[in-house]
Amino acid sequence: MSQVQATLHLEDQLCFPLYAASRMIIQAYREPLEALGLTYPQYLVMMTLWEKDGQAVNEIGKKLFLDSGTLTPLLKRLEASSLIKRIRSEADERRVEIELTFQGKSLKSKAAGIPAMILETLNSWESQELNSLKFELEKLVATLNQT
Repeated sequence: MSQVQATLHLEDQLCFPLYAASRMIIQAYREPLEALGLTYPQYLVMMTLWEKDGQAVNEIGKKLFLDSGTLTPLLKRLEASSLIKRIRSEADERRVEIELTFQGKSLKSKAAGIPAMILETLNSWESQELNSLKFELEKLVATLNQT
């Protein structure tokens, strides 16, 4: 078998286990997030706002590695659900800030148990293993973000 043929085997790919694990983790979030009326990408936006309310759209996009074409429809749906409000800056009309509504702030307490639920699905992993995996994945993201 040639070198090119060998590299085209699914089991030899780094991307496939990352892809499969990502899909499975997101699937684990589906049920608890449906109870809150959120999709996984919307949950990520809400988490950034629960950490720091009143962020510009481009700040949120940078944190989540999302371009405005992907982020804008997410924000519109969250606004239609009365979880956020978009406020155009008076000083610079190009700048749009995102603020949580009362309903959006209230949702934080309902979402508080979700991380523990997800960790429970990974109960065969030691916390040190999970921390190590997270560190390595963050390193991978940082490396790929530089290219």
